[in-house]
Amino acid sequence: QVQLVESGGGLVQPGGSLRLSCAASGSIFRGNAMGWYRQAPGKQREFVAGITSGGIINYADSVKGRFTISRDNAKNTVYLQMNNLKPEDTAVYYCNAVSSKFRGSWGQGTQVTVSS
Repeated sequence: QVQLVESGGGLVQPGGSLRLSCAASGSIFRGNAMGWYRQAPGKQREFVAGITSGGIINYADSVKGRFTISRDNAKNTVYLQMNNLKPEDTAVYYCNAVSSKFRGSWGQGTQVTVSS
């Protein structure tokens, strides 16, 4: 049973923008804080941004002012608008519940490559 499906990644030049989407099953999404995470080659997965069901948001320092997380509670979907992308943003991006108590199996993620 697929619980998390990320999409919207691609190849973009530095300074460009992408919008990621994540469709989640209700058991993971409903009422829970959701987050975006990323994993670059040879590095551990890291937190990027999170949003509670009530809309409280926090970001990793590295993306503040450039990324915007949002959610549509009616569609069980969380989004990540990424602007002014940098080569160091290159990674596979994943979504999941912030709390490990409600976290589902990690999806396949969506590849974001920032390169000229």
